[in-house]
Amino acid sequence: MKLLSQIKKDLEFNQALFNLIEVIKEISLSQYHVLEKQKREFGDLFDCLKNIFTMISLSEIKHPLLDIQGQQAGVIAVTTDTGLVGGLNLSVINLALKEVEENKAKLIIIGEKGKFYAQDAQVSFVAFAGIKDDECLKQALELRDYIIKEELELRLGQLKIIYPYPISIVAQRVETLQLLPFVLTEFKTKEAFSYKELILESSLEDVLEYLIYLLLGNKLYEIFTLSRLAELSARFMHLEESKTKIEQLNRQLRLQYHRQRHELIDRTMRELFGARLVFG
Repeated sequence: MKLLSQIKKDLEFNQALFNLIEVIKEISLSQYHVLEKQKREFGDLFDCLKNIFTMISLSEIKHPLLDIQGQQAGVIAVTTDTGLVGGLNLSVINLALKEVEENKAKLIIIGEKGKFYAQDAQVSFVAFAGIKDDECLKQALELRDYIIKEELELRLGQLKIIYPYPISIVAQRVETLQLLPFVLTEFKTKEAFSYKELILESSLEDVLEYLIYLLLGNKLYEIFTLSRLAELSARFMHLEESKTKIEQLNRQLRLQYHRQRHELIDRTMRELFGARLVFG
């Protein structure tokens, strides 16, 4: 049984830890809302780019970004560099490792935590630095350039990305998205024009490659931003759960403290009355 002095020290330590967690939680909440407001979007520009696909007949185009049969599949796992995100990183990397095992896919990891998990699983991988808010777009374009190079040099085929998606500040889920081959059916409309009606200075293959180049960069940037939001959301919830556990522990310690204090008082009073009876 703990001494009263030790219980009191534990209570004081837990209260200090509780206050620290509360501060970190509020910081995560603030970062989430700031990043959500600062998130850059290219909606109008990329709506225009997508509309160009309505004028292209893809069935007549032969290009490595469309025809990737027989090449090694790839999977990108987006993890974080920091902790306090619960099991979010583990969920992402487990899905990625499953893809590697089932499809013999090449593993590409974003973030330090994913690297540690992959090393423990003894799986080879290509690593990129974890996402930073002020370099998010730059990092997305660097990954885009690497992917395009690997695809054009026929070292990479079908490509998926697994990343955390923020439902809200209190909920997240892990998403899997196929990036390549580039699926354009959703851009088709009944008013699609034949490419023969267009005046082109470049070949259709070059036009298609450049459009995919732009759209892939935009999609990766969007995913990176969402992943950072999901990370902050997961940290907020993990800290909230930690606060609840500390509150429960402190409640138990306070009960133990008061019970032992009352027992000590009772014992002291009995000893005093006993002494009075003995010494009259």
